[in-house]
Amino acid sequence: MNDKVYIEFPARIVIIGFGSIGQGVLPLILRHIGVPPARISIVTAEDHGRRIAEEYGVKFVKEALTRENFRRILDVIVGRGDFVLNVSVEVSSIALIKYCRERGAMYLDTCIEPWPGGYTSPTVAIAKRTNYALREEAIALKRDNARAPTAVITHGANPGLVSHFVKQALLNIAADLGVEAKPNTRIEWAKLARQLGVTTIHIAERDTQQSNVPKRMNEFVNTWSVDGFVGEGSQPAELGWGTHERNFPRDAKRHEGGCGAAIYLMQPGAGTRVRTWTPKAKNFMGYLITHGESISIADYLSVRDTLEAVYRPTVHYAYHPSDAAVLSVHELQGRNWEMQESKRIMMDDIVSGIDELGVLIAGHKKNAYWYGSQLSVEEARRLAPHNQATSLQVTISCLAGMVWAMENPNCGLREPDEIDFRRVLGICMPYLGPVVGEYTDWTPLSDRERLFPEDIDTSDPWQFKNVRVF
Repeated sequence: MNDKVYIEFPARIVIIGFGSIGQGVLPLILRHIGVPPARISIVTAEDHGRRIAEEYGVKFVKEALTRENFRRILDVIVGRGDFVLNVSVEVSSIALIKYCRERGAMYLDTCIEPWPGGYTSPTVAIAKRTNYALREEAIALKRDNARAPTAVITHGANPGLVSHFVKQALLNIAADLGVEAKPNTRIEWAKLARQLGVTTIHIAERDTQQSNVPKRMNEFVNTWSVDGFVGEGSQPAELGWGTHERNFPRDAKRHEGGCGAAIYLMQPGAGTRVRTWTPKAKNFMGYLITHGESISIADYLSVRDTLEAVYRPTVHYAYHPSDAAVLSVHELQGRNWEMQESKRIMMDDIVSGIDELGVLIAGHKKNAYWYGSQLSVEEARRLAPHNQATSLQVTISCLAGMVWAMENPNCGLREPDEIDFRRVLGICMPYLGPVVGEYTDWTPLSDRERLFPEDIDTSDPWQFKNVRVF
C-alpha cells in the first residue's frame, strides 16, 4: 500500500460536506498529507458520518451552511494559510471561493455548486441553470488572480481527473502516429489535438457495481451523492460544441456571452441519451449529463483566429450509472423530475462490479482511443477504507488536487486543465486499478439500421447527430 506523505501541511483543513466523498477522502488526507487530526474540521448539514469522524479523531460540526450563516460558522475555523475542501451540495462555490480569498485560504471543489434552487428552480432562467453559466461566473474571478490563494475548481474524477486523462491520451495517440509532441501551453495542447485530427471526446463511463439490496419503490439508489446526481441530471444537457459539426440540434441553444465553447439542450441531461464505447462494456447508451469538463476541455482545446474558434472538438459526458441508478432515473423521470421520498448510497452492500471511467478520443487516423481507469469494488476496498470504486476515483483526485494546490499556494483560480497533469496522475495512479489505453474501430454508426432505417449522415460518423439518440 502507498503510504507516502506528499507534503507536510502546517495549517488547518476544513472539509465542507461529509457524504460518501467526504468520508472517503478523509483517510486519504491523513495518509498522504502531513497534518494531525486535531487540525481537521468537518462542517456538514447531516449527522451521518459522525462515527467516521470520531474514528479518526477530527472535529465534527453539524451545521447547514447558508447564505446568511456561512461566514459566522467558518470564521472560527478558517484563516490565512488554511485549506477548504468543498464536497457539499447546495453551498455556493462562488461564495466560498470569494470567502477563502478574503481569508487567505486555499480552496478545492469537485463541481461548481450553486445555492439551493440554482439547478432546478423554475424562477431561474434556463440558461442560468447551466454549468456554462456557473463556470463563466467562476472564471471571472481570474481577473483578480494575481498572487491570490490557489482555488482549484471542479477537481473530482469528472470533472477533474478526466482532463488529465485527455492530455495523457493525446500524447499516447501522438506517439503511436509518429507525431512529435511536447506541448506545454494551452495553445500547444489545442494545436496538437487539431494536428491529430481529433473531432470528438466522450467522457465515457460505465458503472457495473451491484448491490445485494434491491432498489425499492420510491427510492433513489446511486453509488455517489443522490442529491448531486439528481441536481446535475435535472440541469439542461450540455456539451462542448465542435467546429466540425454541421447539424445544429433543433432543441439546442447557444449562450449569449462567455467563451462560446458549449451549447445546451432544452431538456434534462438525465433525459438525453448518447451512444458511446468503453473497452469492457463495449457499445452502450449513456446519459448526456452536464459536467464542467465538457465545457472546460472544449474551451481549452480551442484554436482561435482572433476571437473566433477555427478548431474545437465536441466534448460531452456519456454516463451509464449502476443498474440500480438507471432504474432510479427511470422512476424519477416518470415522477416528472420530483425526487423520490427515500435515497440510498451503495457502499458496504456492493457485492461486485467496476467503475470503468475514461475518455474516448475520436476522429484521428486510428479512429478512436479510450484511456482510463477500470477500478473494481474489491480493489477499491483494499486500497482505501470507506470507499468503493466510484468514490475512490473521486477522492484520490481530490487528494491530488489538494497536494498540487498546497505545493503551489498562490496561483489564484485554476481549472483542472491548467494544472500539472503529470503530478496529478502520479498521485492518482496507485488508486485507479488497471489504467488502460485501447483503440477501437467502433463508431456511433456501427451495426446501425439493423432493425429500422435512420436519418444518418455517413460522411462523418462522429457528428453529434449520429451519437445522440433522438
